[in-house]
Amino acid sequence: MSTVVVVLSILLAAVFLGSGLAKLANVDAMKKSAEQLGYSQNLSRLIGALEVAAAAGLIIGLFWTPIGLAAAIGLTVLMLGAVYYHVRAKDAPAHILPPALLTLTSAATAVLIAL
Repeated sequence: MSTVVVVLSILLAAVFLGSGLAKLANVDAMKKSAEQLGYSQNLSRLIGALEVAAAAGLIIGLFWTPIGLAAAIGLTVLMLGAVYYHVRAKDAPAHILPPALLTLTSAATAVLIAL
């Protein structure tokens, strides 16, 4: 496994672990974001659980490649959904850019893992 894959996997895991735990803990900022984007608190907690699971999958994937690949693909799909919700809510480009970059980073990680 390349150093780039290891670094990307660890960085993505850290980002999504933090984000997922904040959603699971129902942090005020996450509640406001879900409300602004037009989805329920239950969906927000589900997304948080998926983010935490994907973070764990990326770390496990450092030792068992198929799990890392599945986690990276799952995050790519999840982040495509996030971009869709931000665009649908007519958010400013500054709010669309982070999930868009995470989509690209997750996709790049999946491709690099698959190579």
